[in-house]
Parts: sequence; structure tokens; C-alpha cells
Amino acid sequence: MTDFEAIDALLAGARKEVPLPPAEERRALREGLSLSRAQLAQVLNVSPSTVGGWEAGRDPSGEVREKYAYFLDGARTKLAAATAEEAPAEEPADAAPAEAEQAADPDDVEALYTPQPCVLCGQPASHQVAGFPQHLDPADCGTAGHMQTAGHTRTPEPAQPESPAPQSEPRRPASSDSAGQAARGVKVVPVGRRLKTADTPGLIGSAVAAALAQHSGDVEAATAALVKRAIPDAMVLLDESRKGGRYDVVAHPWLPDILRKQTSRGADQIWEARPKWARAELPPGKHEVTALDVNGAYLSALKTHLPLGQLEHSTGNHHDRRRAGVHLITPPTWEHDACLPHPIGSRDEPGPLWVTEPTLRLLLRLSGPKYGLCDPPEIHESWTSGATEILLDKFRVALKDARERAIAEDDEVTLEYVKAMYSKFVSTMGESNYNRELYRTDWMHMIRSQAFVNLWWKAHRAYDEGLMVVRAMGTDELHVIGDWRAVFPEGRGVTEVKVKDVYTVGSPATTG
Repeated sequence: MTDFEAIDALLAGARKEVPLPPAEERRALREGLSLSRAQLAQVLNVSPSTVGGWEAGRDPSGEVREKYAYFLDGARTKLAAATAEEAPAEEPADAAPAEAEQAADPDDVEALYTPQPCVLCGQPASHQVAGFPQHLDPADCGTAGHMQTAGHTRTPEPAQPESPAPQSEPRRPASSDSAGQAARGVKVVPVGRRLKTADTPGLIGSAVAAALAQHSGDVEAATAALVKRAIPDAMVLLDESRKGGRYDVVAHPWLPDILRKQTSRGADQIWEARPKWARAELPPGKHEVTALDVNGAYLSALKTHLPLGQLEHSTGNHHDRRRAGVHLITPPTWEHDACLPHPIGSRDEPGPLWVTEPTLRLLLRLSGPKYGLCDPPEIHESWTSGATEILLDKFRVALKDARERAIAEDDEVTLEYVKAMYSKFVSTMGESNYNRELYRTDWMHMIRSQAFVNLWWKAHRAYDEGLMVVRAMGTDELHVIGDWRAVFPEGRGVTEVKVKDVYTVGSPATTG
């Protein structure tokens, strides 16, 4: 094939990506048809958080982009037809029903695959509102006779008869805000009192059972299949654990250049305080060293201060504990390298560097009056946002509970699956081709750094309890000399450690 023929073949096979409407219109089209993200995600074979990302401005690619564009085009056509049919009513364009004026995000309403007892009347309901099974139409609810709304007893208006032609029925939102829900007799649940998702562990168990059935009980094949799908499954679990949550964790805010890779294969400018430390000298004599493995390092680190919104820039030597982000600091001099690793890890270069929130908090704590191990770091500038420590806590607890059950039941398939879920979830949260649903490079660095900080505190505890710390490596490896069982509980739980290796260093002491 000549060069020109190769170019012709390339042009013949190339095709322009199908255009998509602006992000705000995508959401409006879905909501206009009273469809939830979960409903759309199911037919497109993606997770609801993926749909949320598209509606926040990210674009799908490949075949799923064509399917999404097809849905949006069809939704636009259907809504246009409905608008045309409503026109003879001669309503002013701005005279929308009061209920529609109060419409809120319909994602608080979810269709149930299996009807569950309504929290108001106890009869089977096919939907849930804010995590509570309920009837959407008061006429279907056994308590429709009278309901308590905002402390007053009222009798709801009779349900309007349905039109014989559904397609000509005026559009109405699938859910509304507190006032709109109360007007329809739907129980309004304050965010702070919403139920925890109780069935998140069931997602893990169901996936394992399905994989084993699909592979005829072949443990290796089922485990390999589950590990391969660990990232999308982790995102589904995250969606379930965040139901009723205050914050949308799949938003993709703008990030400063310091959090972006400098080259396609390079790194960004954030320094992760990963220790790679070994004690320079040991006392004379022969010593038995135990290499301890810290269980679930990344799993435990999911509980850390994470910024909720877009990072905002500030300057000055000041730290606000209500916020979290990344900080340009000049680290303090560390004078304890003979017995403890440097809190910022192994770094030879002098001068300022960008560190994460967990690293800064560690340095500030160590410089405080309780420990007094170093001077405070000097903060030059910061990129931060309002933060919370429990943003991923339900997700973490669901994984931790599944891990503990798997260990108790000697279920290695589930154990490997859960490990893959939380480790890959963290490692693919940044600029990754493997997880396009959650793009928070800052979170990835902070969770990793929190794991390193947790290991550092274990090293400090060992030192404080009289053990000799020999090595601290990565996120989960601590080498010590002495009776470590008097300091750390042994086991496979996330609060326990297990023995990775035992070896001997040094030579027997000689006498003159």
C-alpha cells in the first residue's frame, strides 16, 4: 500500500464525533422527561455518577457517546412535541403550575426494582424519596385520607384523572422540593436524618455470587473477572453509599495547573510524603527484626479531610482547619532521622514544595506543644476549599464490613475483590483512562498521603512504646525490633497488623 492509499484508508475510516448539546441542556432534557440519572444510566450500561459527570461538562466517547446523543436527540423531539400539544391551552408561557415552579432535582426519587412497604401507609410502593419507600401519588397511599404536613392536618386534593392519551399529558417533574412534596403528601426527610444505605454490602455479595455462577464455581476465574471490573463496581457502590448525602461527589471542578501532569507520562507538582526510610545505625549485637504489614492502608485512609468544591487560591502563613487542599510550604528541619522517618518522606532537595492537607496537618501537630519535634512549616500559598472528614465514610465502612466478613468466612474471592475495589478506586481517581467517572487528582494525593501519615504515626507509636524502628516503607510496611505484640494487635483487621517477614541483622557481640 502506498502512502497515499494509506492516507485514503485513514480518511475513509475516520469519522467525526457526533455533537452533543451543552451540559446544562443535557440535564434539562433528562429532567424534562422526569427521568432519573439511575434510569438513564441503566439503559446506557454506565453508572449514575457517569451520567452526572456528563451533565457537569465531561463528554463520553465512542459507542456510548452515540447512544447518549441518540437519547438526547430523542428527548428533545419528544419534549418539543409535548410543548406543541400543550399550546392550544393558551396558557401564558410564564404561567407554569406552582408545583413545577418548585421543582427540584428529580434524582431524589428512585424507582425500586422490588416494591417495598411505604413508610407512610405500609403498602407496597414502587419508588423511594430521599431513601424512603413511598407512593409518589397521594391517591395510591393508604394514608391519603389525611396527612401531617408541617405540623398541620390537611386533606389532600383528589387526584386528577389521567388523560387517556399519556403523550398529550402536560409534563410535570418527578419530584419537587420540600414545599412541593408536602403539597402532594410526600414525607419530607431532612438531609441530616436520612437513612443510611443498608444494602451496600449486598451489592458486593451479589456480584461475587454472580461471578461464581457465571464461571461454574471456578474461584480463580471468578476472582479475575471481579478484579477486572473493580473500578466500575466501586463507583456503583459509591453511588449507593452517597444516597441521601449532602454533597455531589461526582462533580468535576476546575483544578489548578499544579495538580495536572506536566507531560503525558510525567507527574504533577504535588509531593506525596511517601516514606522510604531505614535506620542508619543499630546498636552492636545481633537483632531479630519483624517486618509488619499494616492491613487496609488505603481503606483506612479514605477517612481524611477532603475539599468539597473548587479549590480557591490564597496566600500567607495561615492554615484554616475548616478547609483542605494543597499547600506550598518550606518544611521544617528534622533532627530525629536517626530514630524516626522525616514526616515529609525522603526528599533531598531543599526549598519549598507543594504538600497535601494530611502532610501539613502532621507537621503542624508535630510542631505543637504536645510533641515539639520540629518548628512549624512556613506556608506560602494554598489551594483549598471547605472540607469534611467523613465524605467517603459510608463507602469506607461498606468495604470494611465486607472485608471483615470475607476474612471471617475465609472467602478469598470477596477479599480480593474488595481489595481491588478500594486500591484501584484510589489509584485511578486522578488523570486515569480507567476511571472517567471521578476526576479528583487532589483527592487521590490526599488519600495516599493520609495512608503515609497513618504509617508514620504507627512508627511514632512503636518508638514511643520502646520499640526500635528499623524501617518505614510506603504505606503499609514497618520494621521493628522488640516485643511488638505488646504495642500492636495482631490479625487481619484494618486496625491490626500481620507479620510479613522475620529476619536477623547484626553480629553477636564479642567480649574482649
